[in-house]
Amino acid sequence: MDKGKKIAEDEKLSLKNCFDSNDILFNYQTDATNKQKKEAADRLNSTFTGEMALVYDFGKICPYKNPNCDLEKEGLSLKPEIENIMAKSRDYDELTYVWTAWRDATGAKMKKLYKALVDKSNENARASSIPCVLYYLVYYRAVIVQISSDTGEMWRAFYKDANFIENMENIWMQIKPLYTELYKYVGRKLKMFYRNRLDISDGLVPAQVFGSVWAQSWTNIADIVLPFPKASKMNIEAGLKERNFTTLDMFKIADEFYQSVGLLPMGNAYNESIGAVFNKPKDGRKVVCHPSTADYCNGTIKVKMCIQLNFEDLMSVFHELGHAQYGLQYLQTQPSSYRDSPTPGFHEAIGTTLALSFMSPTHLQRIGLLNNFLDSYEANINVLLYMALNKVAFLPFGLLVDKWRWDVFNGSVPENKWNSHYWQYKKIYQRLKPPVERSDETDLDPGDMYNIPVNIDFIMYYYAGILEFQIFKSMCIEADKYDPLTKKMPLHKCDFYNVAKAGGKLSKGMQLGSSKNWTEVLEIMTGYNTISVDPLLEYFEPLYRFLKEENKEFEEFIRELIEPRIKIPDISILLFTLDDSNE
Repeated sequence: MDKGKKIAEDEKLSLKNCFDSNDILFNYQTDATNKQKKEAADRLNSTFTGEMALVYDFGKICPYKNPNCDLEKEGLSLKPEIENIMAKSRDYDELTYVWTAWRDATGAKMKKLYKALVDKSNENARASSIPCVLYYLVYYRAVIVQISSDTGEMWRAFYKDANFIENMENIWMQIKPLYTELYKYVGRKLKMFYRNRLDISDGLVPAQVFGSVWAQSWTNIADIVLPFPKASKMNIEAGLKERNFTTLDMFKIADEFYQSVGLLPMGNAYNESIGAVFNKPKDGRKVVCHPSTADYCNGTIKVKMCIQLNFEDLMSVFHELGHAQYGLQYLQTQPSSYRDSPTPGFHEAIGTTLALSFMSPTHLQRIGLLNNFLDSYEANINVLLYMALNKVAFLPFGLLVDKWRWDVFNGSVPENKWNSHYWQYKKIYQRLKPPVERSDETDLDPGDMYNIPVNIDFIMYYYAGILEFQIFKSMCIEADKYDPLTKKMPLHKCDFYNVAKAGGKLSKGMQLGSSKNWTEVLEIMTGYNTISVDPLLEYFEPLYRFLKEENKEFEEFIRELIEPRIKIPDISILLFTLDDSNE
């Protein structure tokens, strides 16, 4: 067989495998009650992830006021019931109960299974030339990987950066001053709200009071922490409901925004008549509600999620359409082997980059989702704080999850210390603690989040959380909506809607797929060939100044948040190992 024919046949087989695997998984995730679909998915999935995924995907808890309920009939699912309680309840005891019950229903039940997952995953990583299907619930990536010593090393290899660990840590050290000021400010507000119920005497805030199941986004406690309640503020949920938006309208308005900057239409990605799912079915079908986008490698792309009319779900819509857009862009130009982003972080950054412009007060006023907004210093600080509760609050969480898994995968932390090791990282990076006592013997608290049971890396979201601001600033400059020299218009007000040239560089970069090194792709998109945290810090600069001044006024009050009575290990101790003296 000649070389050209062999390449053509390999390409055909690759595309068929891509289509078949995505079709099987998507069909199962949108109808998990179907026995045949489940059996097909089980044959495709690794058995060590399948059982854990079921525990997470369909985990339920009893209501706070009915703790001995019939789980099947009265149990609460993660989406939307548990998430809504954590977002809206201000009952300290209810939050503590739900936080604990969810971890009992997920992580604790996975504990014995997770050791098998780690061992098998490492075995695969060490094997030579294994076709690894990664991110299979997000988009298809089939690659021949180099021999790695463990799964963490294999994941890091996708970033093509010999100093990846050090560089990610250096980025965090640049973000840390901003996060620290945000944490101190929010911690003080929470203490004032919950008073004696909230114990911060050890310098740590309990994790259940931040408005989310995982304390990775704090936007749902904006009503408690906004500094200027009488000034204009962001309330996306109210705007969506005032305009009688449907969940479909959220996709349409996001798609229209993408097209306004010269990118491709994506109507089929959220077309329910051809299989897309974004409303939780009411016909008894079980659906895996975690947001994902299936790319069939032939132009067919389908989103799958269960959304409501709120800020975070609108951001998720933009995020998933970012995956769809990337897939459509490199489909035009690349063979199957290069239909991917140059690093996983690029794929995750596209949608949230465009969402930064969409969520600007300038654009929200333009489209009627932010009515009666009076532009003032106070209003802009409210907006920036709201965005920081989503963007800045996430970053330490985005870093620590995989730092913990790297340690687990390389064996530097023993199995009987897995859970306490995780909480050491939570204390160091987020400065959070569990609201109730946790056990290494019975608990596996990282299992409360999706990426752990399905064994998908998480550092890509941290990476993307930096990259999105870098691309955003470049698009703002390209659209003549931001001058970095004069800063006459603040970066957070940039709206490049309807400026087609804003998307030109972005499109060129996406069309390269993974055919070029990430440094080359980044240079096309931004003009720079290194990832930088400077645009993020520039975006939040007015807020940082405000927080520093605000926190100075309450220095004595918040001293407990910066001078804990219980010693927390130095960050250098936990780069890969947990020093015995700090257990």
